Amino acid sequence: MRYFYFLGLLLLLSPTDNFARETSRIESPAFTTVLELSAGFDLLYRQRFAEAREVFTSWESRNPEQPFGQVAIAASYLFEELSHQGVLTSDFFLNEKRFLHGIEGGPDRQRMSHFRDALARACDLARERQKTNPKDGEALLALTLAAGMESDAESILQKRHLAGLKSMKKANGYANELLAQHPDAADAYIATGIANYIIGSQSGGTRFALWFGGIHGDKKLGMEQVARTVENGRYLRPFAKIILALAARREKQEALAQKLFRELSEQYPDNKQFASEYAKAMSQPSAD
Repeated sequence: MRYFYFLGLLLLLSPTDNFARETSRIESPAFTTVLELSAGFDLLYRQRFAEAREVFTSWESRNPEQPFGQVAIAASYLFEELSHQGVLTSDFFLNEKRFLHGIEGGPDRQRMSHFRDALARACDLARERQKTNPKDGEALLALTLAAGMESDAESILQKRHLAGLKSMKKANGYANELLAQHPDAADAYIATGIANYIIGSQSGGTRFALWFGGIHGDKKLGMEQVARTVENGRYLRPFAKIILALAARREKQEALAQKLFRELSEQYPDNKQFASEYAKAMSQPSAD
């Protein structure tokens, strides 16, 4: 109920012309900000995962032809598992073994089953749209984010690193195809950015072997691409801030990490993880 009250306030406070413009194009979440979906993602960043899923499921039930609804549902399960495992923290990112090789133990089976079911449905819907238009932007964004989430699940949670890298390459390909046509689809940049950063973080020998497989990485470029989602993302902007802040800590760019974690802790004061990461970043000297 609190979500619907919050959404109602958003609608009442939104200028009429903006509301008309958004609702008239609500069928295109890849290229407009759908208020209901945005509110759902805000719940994710506040770590209210079940409530976020209710929002996404409600929207998906009224837009069953749209792959983004299933993408959002899948994201809710993955984000919950990543949070549960402490992946989106400096303790994980600054531990080289865990960062490159994944979590200790295994993920929650039921949560991952729900995640994969939603991911499969999203991909089916996207490919159905591509039968009519292979360059459909909604389909390409869904496939980009689905492959990116699949890569995270494979490499970080299930420690199937080769499979994760293959999914990462696939996500990068979809993202590049989408962005070549629609450079304003800024949420897609996080897929290319994470791919470049993680691959660029591998050892020299590993990067050399991956290069022969057509998998390339560049840490600096990766951070620049994630920053583009930070600047202009619709739904993944806070997630991009988390990734960029943690990457900045790895690269000793403490001032950038401090700025991003301060913004996150101010935007989501009920998420204690952001406050904790801000405190950790502030404990380091800002020589950059």
